[in-house]
Amino acid sequence: MKFAIALFAAPHSPASRRALRFAEAVLAGGHEIVRVFLYQDGVHSASANAVAPQDERDITADWQRFVERHGLDGVVCIAAALRRGVLDTDEARRYGRPAANLAPGWQLSGLGQLHEAVQTADRLVCFGGP
Repeated sequence: MKFAIALFAAPHSPASRRALRFAEAVLAGGHEIVRVFLYQDGVHSASANAVAPQDERDITADWQRFVERHGLDGVVCIAAALRRGVLDTDEARRYGRPAANLAPGWQLSGLGQLHEAVQTADRLVCFGGP
């Protein structure tokens, strides 16, 4: 079965941890993830500058490793990312910001990428939605 995963919640939330555990279980079960899409506060999971307290699990780093290790299509909603200060090199330059902070493995793109993932997948599973 093919899954698209949409994460709406911040990295320190229970929803983000559940989403990551679900994604791990999907792949362990022999299924496919067609796309991980970060939206709303979920875009913070793609920030290279997030630092978790020493006594907490670093979900942002866990997401980054997971997406890279499995070669997943990790997409971050560009509008939500810009609003929350998550920028790649091109957007940092475009808006005159001093640095980019989009973590490796993620790419900025439009909401159309979520729509396309829904069309490709058998199931869309959302975490932390409104």
